[in-house]
Amino acid sequence: MRQALRTIMIHATVILLAALYAAPDAAAQRRITPVDNPATTTQAKNEFEGDTARINARKRATMVHYHDDNGNLVYVDTVTGEEWRDSTTIKAKAKAIGNIYPLFESLTVGVNIFDPVMRLTGQKYGLGEAWVMLNLHNRYQPVIEVGLGQAKATPDDGNFTYSSGVAPYFRIGANYNFLYNSNPDYQFYGGLRFGLTSFSYKITDVSFDNGYWGEDGGFDIPRQSTTACYYEVVFGCKVKLFGNLSAGWAVRYHRLMSESGGYYGQPWYIPGFGTRRSKIGAAFSIMYTIPINRKKDIILDGDANGDDLLPPPPTENSGEDLPDGILPGIAPGVGPDPNTEFGPETPSNA
Repeated sequence: MRQALRTIMIHATVILLAALYAAPDAAAQRRITPVDNPATTTQAKNEFEGDTARINARKRATMVHYHDDNGNLVYVDTVTGEEWRDSTTIKAKAKAIGNIYPLFESLTVGVNIFDPVMRLTGQKYGLGEAWVMLNLHNRYQPVIEVGLGQAKATPDDGNFTYSSGVAPYFRIGANYNFLYNSNPDYQFYGGLRFGLTSFSYKITDVSFDNGYWGEDGGFDIPRQSTTACYYEVVFGCKVKLFGNLSAGWAVRYHRLMSESGGYYGQPWYIPGFGTRRSKIGAAFSIMYTIPINRKKDIILDGDANGDDLLPPPPTENSGEDLPDGILPGIAPGVGPDPNTEFGPETPSNA
């Protein structure tokens, strides 16, 4: 009996010692702090990529960062080199609202030299025109065009000679400048014109083949008068050359609206319109712009579309109404220390 009790006590002691030996390892496993691993280091990036508003404040203070040309705060990952803007500090771009130029911005006069140049290359019609345009807000541009037309030609596919004396024509309309909040010296516009002309013409040497008699015949159509009305859709551009001198191209799509007269045939050429079968015309103008009022309260940012605007540049401050210790044009904390020899002069009796 005593031997059995001793055996039980020995086994119990061994089991107790084994339990005490294993207990610290289990406790340590339960209390161990997790370490970083690839999953934990990439979890925030995968879940919140691009959401810079959730960056920890401590990380914001310690991370390498700088400000770009637009004043946005840019953070830099020094390990990967990746950069991103802080979405909480991105400033909305100012948009131009309404018309930034005054009502009467400028007056432009121009001369269309397209027809004179084309006549030097063999064209048999057209003389020239001049026009004047008023620029309102650099946006709306009423236009008046006046010109002279004349023709004398035998069309290649015709059996007659057409001639008309010098006759005037008039157009009235307006342009819309698509770059209205940009520099007025450079424009791209679309417009509409209504043209009117009254002229006389005659057709001579009309020939025909008389199949019955086997002889060629001919006749003349006496001079007759007509009045024509037409419209044009115009697209063009203006480019500054130097000073107030500019040049510009324009393409015109035109259609006849009405015409009167022409009892013995329709005119082949219509002053200001071109040949009867033509649908497309062109213009090349040299123009001079007279500024009326180009003062603005804001300055363009140099963008051609004029969308980005900057406030007026700061004016030189004379120093009045500034807090003590701040010199004109010098930021607080910058400049000579008033306690040094460059500071205020020490009274002689000090």
